[in-house]
Amino acid sequence: MITNYFKIAWRNLIKNKVSSLINIGGLAVGMAVVILIGLWIYDELTFNKYHKNYDRIAQVIQNVTNNGEVQTWFQVPYPLAAELRKSYGSDFKEVVMGTGTNGHILTVGEKKLTKQGAFMEAQAPDMFSLKLLKGNKDALSDPSSVLISRSTTIAYFGDADPMGKTMKMDNQTNVKVGGVYDDLPKNSVFANLDFIAPWQMFYNINQLGQMSEPWRPNFLSLYVVLADNVDMDAVSLKIRDVKLHHVSAQLAKKKPALFLFPMRKWHLNDEFKDGKNTGGAIQYVWLFGIIGMFVLLLACINFMNLSTARSEKRAREVGIRKAIGSLRSQLVYQFFGESLLCVLLAFGISLLLVQLSLPFFNSVAGKEMAILWSSPLFWVMCLGFSLTTGLITGSYPAFYLSSFKPVKVLKGSFRVGKLAAIPRKVLVVLQFAVSVVLIIGTIVVFRQIQFAKNRPIGYGREGLVALPMVTDDIHKNFEAVRADLFKTGAITSIAEAGSSPTANASSTSAVQWPGKDPNLSVDFPQNSVSYDYGKTIGWTIAAGRDFSKEFLTDSAAVIVNETAIKFMGLSDPTSQSISYYNQKFRIIGVVKDLVNDSPYEPVRPTIYFLSKDPGGVVLLKINPRMSANQALDKIASVFKTYNPAQPFEYQFVDEEYNKKFGDEERIGTLASFFAGLAIFISCLGLFGMASFMAEQRIKEIGVRKVLGATVLNVWGLLSMDFIMLVCISLLIAMPLAWYFMHQWLLHYQYRSTIAWWIFASAGVGALAVTMLTVSYQSIKAALANPVKSLKTE
Repeated sequence: MITNYFKIAWRNLIKNKVSSLINIGGLAVGMAVVILIGLWIYDELTFNKYHKNYDRIAQVIQNVTNNGEVQTWFQVPYPLAAELRKSYGSDFKEVVMGTGTNGHILTVGEKKLTKQGAFMEAQAPDMFSLKLLKGNKDALSDPSSVLISRSTTIAYFGDADPMGKTMKMDNQTNVKVGGVYDDLPKNSVFANLDFIAPWQMFYNINQLGQMSEPWRPNFLSLYVVLADNVDMDAVSLKIRDVKLHHVSAQLAKKKPALFLFPMRKWHLNDEFKDGKNTGGAIQYVWLFGIIGMFVLLLACINFMNLSTARSEKRAREVGIRKAIGSLRSQLVYQFFGESLLCVLLAFGISLLLVQLSLPFFNSVAGKEMAILWSSPLFWVMCLGFSLTTGLITGSYPAFYLSSFKPVKVLKGSFRVGKLAAIPRKVLVVLQFAVSVVLIIGTIVVFRQIQFAKNRPIGYGREGLVALPMVTDDIHKNFEAVRADLFKTGAITSIAEAGSSPTANASSTSAVQWPGKDPNLSVDFPQNSVSYDYGKTIGWTIAAGRDFSKEFLTDSAAVIVNETAIKFMGLSDPTSQSISYYNQKFRIIGVVKDLVNDSPYEPVRPTIYFLSKDPGGVVLLKINPRMSANQALDKIASVFKTYNPAQPFEYQFVDEEYNKKFGDEERIGTLASFFAGLAIFISCLGLFGMASFMAEQRIKEIGVRKVLGATVLNVWGLLSMDFIMLVCISLLIAMPLAWYFMHQWLLHYQYRSTIAWWIFASAGVGALAVTMLTVSYQSIKAALANPVKSLKTE
């Protein structure tokens, strides 16, 4: 019986080639979208699950109060690790202090490369489930040993054994290779960790033991593994006030409150507002999951519409089968069999489409996903997915077609009434409503990105190059470097700074000013800069002047941004002074606000100090009369002369700034990709429906042409129904799109508006696509010879 069902299904597919291609093609695209999104969601939801203690690992972070606002900081002071071991040791299996992952120069012989590494305590390999390929997991107990990744081993030693070999870190410290660990998977927060150096080395180099206020600076990451049968929330409550009991009365005003942030939330739920976890990228996981379901629904709607639209052609078959004894349940099974066959064929094609589109999808999403061919779970999920899709696509046609009365059908009196077309029209409206919502959403996302990109950022990005400095060789020879660079003609300006204009490296709460509320605690981003910093980045002085070598007193002066002046409430700022760690600094200038942090957030009050040793980064303004490549070659030559131990690495500031839009651009690109596919599927359905309607009304069209109807009249007759349906879908989609995108924009403090022309563009586009899709069949029917359609009458 089942074989017979599939045999009949195959014959029907072959008989109706156009509708079969539309059905299978649409389903294949829809299923491919769902598989792609499913792979992406799987990758996101399994992030960090590589680590065996995934459910028990947490990072110790803190909430602090600044200017009445609760902020969440991910860094903590270094003595906290020892305090947790001492006072709360029974609550933790492991406690590991570490630095963030930063670039360091590793040198072996003549090979010098910048590698991403972190300093961590000896328990780190166990905590983070490192798979050691060589060496001992206790290697970090030796302050002169490092663990390196497999890829780092290959980069430096090839196939040779690296164990015990010497490497020089940052041209200062000799270390030996104590072990090699396998590269961590890409869906781990430590995926780019090229090496791990011992914590004691960091402690010694930075002389942490000599700090006068060790509990004051927050610059380290603290990780823990909870003991068995210990509740994370309970431990968070126990350690909440640990830091508060060790800081000064001034810092206690910030009300630091420690808590545990579980690893399961690091990737998808890492956003905080007013000290509460508000979500994060998880919203995009659900968003694209919903989009995938809707795209598949559009393809299912096509199948249902075309199957029921051709009901008159299947009516006689149903009547005959019922007359010779077929039960309705048997007919239902038959039509479900046809649907399942289409779905299985579509599934095979969808796997091919996924394989072909994965390189593009990975490049956009920043992933390294692949079809899980060898995973039984993948195939079980696919089987369930195919059966579910078959049930959805086949349900309405199966029950509708099997309900025909055999007496009416065989007498020839069966006609599909006008009411029968209503469900199809509703489904077409739903199709285009979903497509239009996706189109409007895509436009709003890209408009928000462009709005933020066009925001005045307070400095000139064009031709500005940042060179991170690991050694101090350039600083020691700064004047000579400056002179040689100007001789080459490659630059127009040079300066040093603690951080690039695209980031705030540090902040301070030690600022006092006239009229400050003694109970107010606020952090000011700060940057140490050299002379010519303002000239190099092209900031704009709003009041006062820039730092100048002509004024020796500038060593005790500061420049602040406009937001800082407004925040401090200073009416005549250039005649005022501020206090920084009880030392007075005169405000000599006020600059227009610089966007250093997120381009979607308000600028924070910022202070710039003149420093003799700013360190961090060298900033260069390339001569616009010289090509960038030519200028960089000349700059590299000079830098290698004075700093041969460091690889010449640079960043274009405009490119670094544009990276701030990476997440939104990925979302926009993916949304536009899926919106395009949704429109394509909807148009496939329209094309099939238009073809059917033209065929169904061919005699009517013939009569109209005989009576004098023009091609334009016939085109309008056949097109108007679809245009009306699309107009109804626009009326439904536009309010929904406005609501959802308005809610999305509320996540950004600096945001664009949803302009009227977005809805107009989407509406005009949807109508244009509809008319183009329908017009082919309409004009084809209008140009047909009426004699051929009427000769049987």
